[in-house]
Amino acid sequence: MSKQIILRHSHTNDPNTIEVGVDEAGRGALAGPVTVAACIMPYGFQHELIKDSKLLNEAQRAEARQMVLDNCLAYSIQHIGVEQIENTNILKATLEGMRRALVATKAQRDFDFILIDGDQFHGFDGKPFETVVGGDNTYVSIAAASILAKTERDQYMKSLEGGNVYGWGSNKGYGTKQHITAIKESGATEHHRDSFISHLLTTTNQLF
Repeated sequence: MSKQIILRHSHTNDPNTIEVGVDEAGRGALAGPVTVAACIMPYGFQHELIKDSKLLNEAQRAEARQMVLDNCLAYSIQHIGVEQIENTNILKATLEGMRRALVATKAQRDFDFILIDGDQFHGFDGKPFETVVGGDNTYVSIAAASILAKTERDQYMKSLEGGNVYGWGSNKGYGTKQHITAIKESGATEHHRDSFISHLLTTTNQLF
């Protein structure tokens, strides 16, 4: 029997402090957007399904997503597309996604403290924040954001035209053997990140 992971519902442990969690999906993919979500969960909310989205199967993620949507106080999900990723870089694109998600969330409900999954953040609106490596398996609000970002991006990748050729329904744009073989045989599409594919070409022999 696997040990149940109990996530922290708050960083400040103050029920009067509203905390927002932020996480992304798709940062390392070869195709598709990087998707960022911000989410405010009620103080004290916990459930065994609200944890790092990568630890859930597809059915569990769908159930967890609905649970988040039914219980959250505010949320936003933002796609940053391939063009912006290529014109800047993946870090700047991700940070822009965080900014947009926080702006949209704040418009619904203001917050006092920001929890970011990872170790990169430049701040927002002068509010205090904490970056947390592995935050999606530490804090409920970050886990909720990870579930929203992952499920939204997965649906987007499944909807893209031509996805069957590249296996996006299963690999979601990540560099699986099937995906890399399809790029070799059929070439890249407008949904691919050329810089990521070029990096593969210069660092490995996976494509040619």
